[in-house]
Amino acid sequence: MDLFEQSVPNDSNIPLAERMRPRNLDEVVGQQHLLGEGKLLRRLIETDQLSSVIFWGPPGTGKTTLGQVIANSTQSRFVFFSAVLGSIKEVREIVAEAKQQRAYHGRKTLLFVDEIHRFNKAQQDAFLPSVEKGEVTLIGATTENPSFEVNSALLSRSRVFVLESLAADELKVLLQRAMTEERGIGKFKLQCADDALDFLAEQADGDARIALGALEVAAAATTDERITLEIAQEALQKKALRYDKGAEEHYNVISAFIKSLRGSDPDGALYWLARMLEAGEDPLFIVRRMVVFASEDVGNADPRALQIALAVQQAVHFVGLPEARINLAQGVTYLATAPKSNASYVGINEAQAEVRKSGALPVPKHIRNAPTRLMKEQGYGKDYKYAHDYAGGIADQRHLPEQLAGRKFYRPTARGYEKLIIERMHHLQEMKKKTD
Repeated sequence: MDLFEQSVPNDSNIPLAERMRPRNLDEVVGQQHLLGEGKLLRRLIETDQLSSVIFWGPPGTGKTTLGQVIANSTQSRFVFFSAVLGSIKEVREIVAEAKQQRAYHGRKTLLFVDEIHRFNKAQQDAFLPSVEKGEVTLIGATTENPSFEVNSALLSRSRVFVLESLAADELKVLLQRAMTEERGIGKFKLQCADDALDFLAEQADGDARIALGALEVAAAATTDERITLEIAQEALQKKALRYDKGAEEHYNVISAFIKSLRGSDPDGALYWLARMLEAGEDPLFIVRRMVVFASEDVGNADPRALQIALAVQQAVHFVGLPEARINLAQGVTYLATAPKSNASYVGINEAQAEVRKSGALPVPKHIRNAPTRLMKEQGYGKDYKYAHDYAGGIADQRHLPEQLAGRKFYRPTARGYEKLIIERMHHLQEMKKKTD
């Protein structure tokens, strides 16, 4: 029997992640956009003025923890309710008790509903009367978009706070705290190699529960009072690839991925995609780069590329890993084999450079809006040609400032759909000449 098993504490049946839950706001790690000094949610909790809220975020980001911290930080009665295990009958019983507490003791009731999206919208209606009357303050927690999964009437009476996945350095703080504190595994005086801690923090996908659960398994598996990288890998059932988020290899791999797409090499692009996925890269980071690539490097040579990239983004969000790797692969192979044009990218760069150089040149008067009589008298909108009044819906008039008349920013290539755009632009020029 190893060191950890020999000295099992009385609360050993309680998972490490549960034992290490923050007890107050100062112990919460991450979510500084909500809980930093002076932030709205922190002020509402500290002043005990919290109204009904929905916490929306990925698993392991602290939604339930926040509920318990609120319970510890306010004078309200706190009731935890699981939408997975509970029933509407129990909700009604909780509400009835809340009414009594308010009537006889003047105490507010905070009703924390975990996984509120598991209730259908009709079931969620059971909360509405009590929320409207202030009989309970609802705190809903969900991993799903509340716009789609929470009753609109209930949503309109609640403030939504979005929780973010924890960064690797934030997870590392939690792991180090668990290693040293008595309620964690501190009493066993175990050591954890730095590379093992880094691995657990980086490979937990922003989920504190996964990170702490793996640490607990690793601690139970060690026989020499030291958690090594190999033990951490075994605990998470993942191998450490050379890919440190935020470090050089991270940028090397994403660079290789983009250059493979740009070089029309679907095999290379798939390989580097696989490298990122196996190393635990956030799939949304990958698809964000794909969306940018679709406009920067494919552009109007294939206008569908941007639609495909955005569809992949929706699929990744909706499906999640591991299945979303298939959606990513489809998008990657489409982008890699699409005709390429950076004309739109070059065009906006040149236009912005011109703006920085020449400043705010005056808008030509004939295309200014003239909502008042004074503006009309000043010539605003005078001689404006309404395109729909002309043959083909095309009128010949200048839209650039006078100083830039004739300047070209968009110069399409002769590749893919942009060949048709060139033809269209030539046709437009000919049509404009006929309106002189």
